[in-house]
Amino acid sequence: MIIPCIDLMGRKVVQLVQGRDKAIELPDPFAVLEKFSKYPQIQVIDLDGAMGRESQADIVRELCRCKPCRVGGGIRSVDRAVQVVNDGAYKIIVGSAAFTSNGIHEEFLRSLAGRVPRDKIMIGVDCLGDRVAIHGWKETLPLTSGEVLPQLEPYCSEFLCTYIDAEGKLQGTDLAWFRKLRAVTKLPITAAGGITNDEEIRALEEIGMNAALGMSIYRKTFPELFADRPER
Repeated sequence: MIIPCIDLMGRKVVQLVQGRDKAIELPDPFAVLEKFSKYPQIQVIDLDGAMGRESQADIVRELCRCKPCRVGGGIRSVDRAVQVVNDGAYKIIVGSAAFTSNGIHEEFLRSLAGRVPRDKIMIGVDCLGDRVAIHGWKETLPLTSGEVLPQLEPYCSEFLCTYIDAEGKLQGTDLAWFRKLRAVTKLPITAAGGITNDEEIRALEEIGMNAALGMSIYRKTFPELFADRPER
C-alpha cells in the first residue's frame, strides 16, 4: 500500500530534504488531502510539534475527520498520545519518545500501552547509517535497527522505518536495508526514506511492506513544482 505523507509546518504542507532544507511548500493542507483522495490512508506529521513549537493540532484533527490518518510529530507524553487518538487518529506514531540516550524508553512505552490500545500504536524507527536517530535526527544512539525492532514489538502493532540517508533526495532507497528489517520482525512495517520509483514500491510490496511516500509522490501529484528543477 502506498501512503502519501502530509508534513505540516507553519500551517502549510512542506517537504524537507534530510529533515532540514525546505523543498516544497503548499498553503492548503486540505487541498493536498483532496489530491490524495484515492489513497486509503494518509501519514500526517506535525513538524512544528516535533520541533517543540506550537503544534498544528487543529489541522491534524480536521484531517483525521476527513480520512484515516496515521499521526506523528510531537507525541512525547501519554496524555498527548491519548488526545491524538481521541481526535480521531487511525494510528499514532511515536518516535523519539520511545527512546532515551541510553536505549529504549521502556517506562514510557509501558505507560503508553496502559492507556492506548496496542493496535493504535506505531513506533517510528529512524536510522542514519543504520543507527537509530532521535530528536529531529540530531542524536544517534549506539543501537541498530535490527537490535531495537524485536525489543519494541510488545509495545506496538506496526513500525514506521525511515532510511534517513536517502530521505528527500529522489535518488532511490536501500532495499537491502528494508529486507534486513523484514527478517527481524513479523510486525507490519511501513518503509520510508528515498523511495522514488514504482520498481522500489513493488519490491517493498513483495516483502510485505507499505511505502510512505513524500517527495516522490509530490513530484507525480504536483509536477509543476518540479518543472524547472533537474533530477537530484
